[in-house]
Amino acid sequence: MITGHTRLAAVIGSPVRHSLSPIIHNAAFAAAQIDWAYVAFEVAPGNASEAVAAMRALHLSGMNVTMPHKADVAALCDTLSPVAALLGSVNTVVAHHGLGDSVLLHGESTDGDGFIDSLFDEDVVVEGKNCLVVGAGGAGRAVALALRNHGATVTIVNRTYANAQRAAHLVYCRCEPIEHISEMVRDSDIIVNASSVGMGHGVTHMPFDPSSVSDRHVIVDLIYHPARTELLTQAAHSGALVIGGLGMLIHQAARSFQL
Repeated sequence: MITGHTRLAAVIGSPVRHSLSPIIHNAAFAAAQIDWAYVAFEVAPGNASEAVAAMRALHLSGMNVTMPHKADVAALCDTLSPVAALLGSVNTVVAHHGLGDSVLLHGESTDGDGFIDSLFDEDVVVEGKNCLVVGAGGAGRAVALALRNHGATVTIVNRTYANAQRAAHLVYCRCEPIEHISEMVRDSDIIVNASSVGMGHGVTHMPFDPSSVSDRHVIVDLIYHPARTELLTQAAHSGALVIGGLGMLIHQAARSFQL
């Protein structure tokens, strides 16, 4: 039962109505028997500052952040974890309430560890592998850093090459122009779609040609809605091991829940 004592957490993003985070976190609050509730707020691109101000004003206890706000919210937090500071991106904000109305917002990034947890669930070995990350946003940077920290060789490609360069510089890995993606796919062991390409359906909505992969590849799509993207469907037909984004979502949510 929601009362005047119930503590509130939320996720912000655009789009966000499809998010499973309210289901996951409300189930966790219920299982832990704590008086919290969790909702989703659609926040238009460019309006992150208003959402963070509302978090302070309304005394929200926690907030998750998804596309396209991760970098903007990181810049608005009072403190950041070392990983979030390196990435310039957060997916979790925790409010620490001080004297009076003072609120200190601390930003964390649980995406990278959640991603690695999801690979371990599928018995995927990361160490020593050649990995290609498609996308240079907050999730892409987090995934690239986590893969590198677990002993992989990582290359980032992005539609805008300058963004790939910035991301590669942040997480100390390679980058290549998007025009080289076919060559990079052929030479990689693990390929991660960390872009929004694929939220729609159809062969035109894919980050690369899935016919170029084989049974030696692991193809991961961070998109979880739809659960099986066109990229994963066609890559599976080519014999690749395919992994959707639901596992990462659950594992990063578990780490956010702990925070």
